[in-house]
Amino acid sequence: MTYLILLCVNYNLCYACGQAEYKIGDECCPMCHPGTRVYRHCTAWTSTSCAPCTDSTFNDQPSGREQCSPCTVCDEDLGLKTVKECTHYSDTQCGVLEGHYCINPYMGGCRAANKHTACKPGQFIKQPGTEYTDTVCEDCSDNSYSDGSSMPCKPHTDCESRGLLTVKAGDQATDSECKEKSDIGLSVGIPAAAAIAAIAVIAVKCRRRIKPYTRYEYYIHKYTRVYKIVFIGNEQKKLIVILKTKVGSNLKY
Repeated sequence: MTYLILLCVNYNLCYACGQAEYKIGDECCPMCHPGTRVYRHCTAWTSTSCAPCTDSTFNDQPSGREQCSPCTVCDEDLGLKTVKECTHYSDTQCGVLEGHYCINPYMGGCRAANKHTACKPGQFIKQPGTEYTDTVCEDCSDNSYSDGSSMPCKPHTDCESRGLLTVKAGDQATDSECKEKSDIGLSVGIPAAAAIAAIAVIAVKCRRRIKPYTRYEYYIHKYTRVYKIVFIGNEQKKLIVILKTKVGSNLKY
């Protein structure tokens, strides 16, 4: 009698449900197919009853579950977009928005993403970001610059080689600033010419005798421009000073 009881216990321990079955109580019930859920469990006399998944839910594999899973929502705030819509048989497949990379891959899709790193001024894009990798930035070397959007860094403009003056030297974030040399010459030359003209006026006024309508011409060379000062006097000691430039503009004193 004792032998028979032990045999029955060992039989129950070794007994298992089949691969396409699930255990409920003492019964092994057939699983429901993908796209459906268990509506009523089986009994010793009936099989499992299944029902289709409702909208916005799915079941992608055979199971003994009474509820289907909710479809995933691809949230733009997480850097995601919908690549494939949800069905009763499969979940939504999400991809990454442009300018983002996936940080949580899942079954061929993505569950969360981050924005690509924006390189700072003084850095260049060594490796552009992809759907699954972030942007790689690197500092510019000497004599080059980048606003953060170029690859690689650009060389600083050589003002001297272009016949220009360097107003501001470039750094890693900005280019050199150049200026025409003639602009500098004009700004210095005109005040200098004016000073010489003033001295000449004083000298002429100090003359005791001035011949009627005597004409004096002086040439001043400043940088690339030529300034001509013309003095015209008469017996009343009136004086007209005409400052002419090479380009033909006149200044009268």
